[in-house]
Amino acid sequence: MKTPSRPPATSQSKSPGFVIPQRYLWQGKIAPAFWSIASVFSLIVNLILIIVLIIMGRELFAIKGLVSGLIDGLHSNFLAMDQAHIRTMITVQDTIEVNDTIAVVFTLPLQQNTEVILTQDTPVRNATVFLNGSPVRTDIILRQGTPLNIALNLEVPVNQTVPVTLKVPINLQVPVDIPLNQTELHAPFVGLKNVVQPYKFLLDRLPGSWYETPICGVWTEWFCGIILGAR
Repeated sequence: MKTPSRPPATSQSKSPGFVIPQRYLWQGKIAPAFWSIASVFSLIVNLILIIVLIIMGRELFAIKGLVSGLIDGLHSNFLAMDQAHIRTMITVQDTIEVNDTIAVVFTLPLQQNTEVILTQDTPVRNATVFLNGSPVRTDIILRQGTPLNIALNLEVPVNQTVPVTLKVPINLQVPVDIPLNQTELHAPFVGLKNVVQPYKFLLDRLPGSWYETPICGVWTEWFCGIILGAR
């Protein structure tokens, strides 16, 4: 007499724990399984790309801010240097030799008592001579060398050219104000400004954050606030 055979035990009877149904892993069809795996893989790759894009965008915006600050600083400083002035005080210390003539023209008043000596015999006509107290009119002659006391009251004109030779020391503080745009430095400053200016215009047109891009517009700003955080 044969012993009745027992049906083979299934995997569910051997593993009393949690078992994943096979229909989630394999349905016996290749195409649905391929598209399921491809969809999961695509979602994972897209999520990774979005995270990488956000991180790279923040780094690029930070780099753009640094470069823009550098370019703006160079542009404004080149413009300011071209409009600047050199203002200072220069000390001048020297000795100047003056060789010239001076015309001396004036009138010298002369009023004083003095004594003169006759240089020759001088006749005096119709002079009055007192003899024994009586006046006698006669002609007399004053001999050469006779001293006479007289009072001078006259004006002496002076017109003379006097030579002048002088050494004049000079110690001066001379103010200096030189506008640089009127010197040879004007052309280099303008050239440097023109070199930097196209990069400045280009960087000014680039966005500085995600909120300045079309991605974070009026309708999607709330979404950017959730993903990227506050401005």
